[in-house]
Amino acid sequence: MTKLINVFRIIAFLEGVSYILLAIATPIKYLSGDPQYVKMLGMPHGILFIAYVILALFIARKLQWKNSTTGIVLLASIIPFGTFYIEKKYLKTTV
Repeated sequence: MTKLINVFRIIAFLEGVSYILLAIATPIKYLSGDPQYVKMLGMPHGILFIAYVILALFIARKLQWKNSTTGIVLLASIIPFGTFYIEKKYLKTTV
């Protein structure tokens, strides 16, 4: 289980970074008319987001998290810097 949590930590970090980069790239797309960065970051972010959600649900089931905890972990994936908070608050204490 420790290995799975470590993988989830990495995915959470990468998902958070990709989300922030995409949030920076989107205004650039509309201000400069250049969609290159959004195209480059969109697919990896989507894959990381899906991996984050699947791993979060799997870990929640294995660790028997309350529904509220699971909801917070899932909600954090759509809030900027949310996955970094989850790593500090919920994942560091599980290992």
